[in-house]
Amino acid sequence: MNWYLAAKFLHVTCVTLSITGFAVRFMLTTRGSPLMMHRFARIAPHINDTALLAAAVAMLVMTGSDPFQATWLRAKILGLLVYVLLGIVALRGARTAIGRNLAFAAAVTSFAYMVSVALLKTPWGALVLLTRSPGSS
Repeated sequence: MNWYLAAKFLHVTCVTLSITGFAVRFMLTTRGSPLMMHRFARIAPHINDTALLAAAVAMLVMTGSDPFQATWLRAKILGLLVYVLLGIVALRGARTAIGRNLAFAAAVTSFAYMVSVALLKTPWGALVLLTRSPGSS
């Protein structure tokens, strides 16, 4: 069995569950749903995020990557911190609906940035695509 591919599959699955769960929790929070008080809604994100982090660390160990040397990994970690902080504001820190919505939109943007950094292996993420001239690859 290729353990790296298994860890990568787990990581990508957890990433997908993370953003989906965040969007669902945001929707439930904005509607004042009592489902947000359910034990599953409070615990599942932490279990998923722990698995996501464990898979990321496993991939780093298996490849011998140093996140302090690879600029794209540092950028992804910084994007993660921004995503988490904005997610906290969106779900429980903002005082107004506009503040929650702006924090949610910014968190999703940060998430998209992290995904583009991971796929393109550059700290510029998808922005690097804007600098390429037509016809270049």
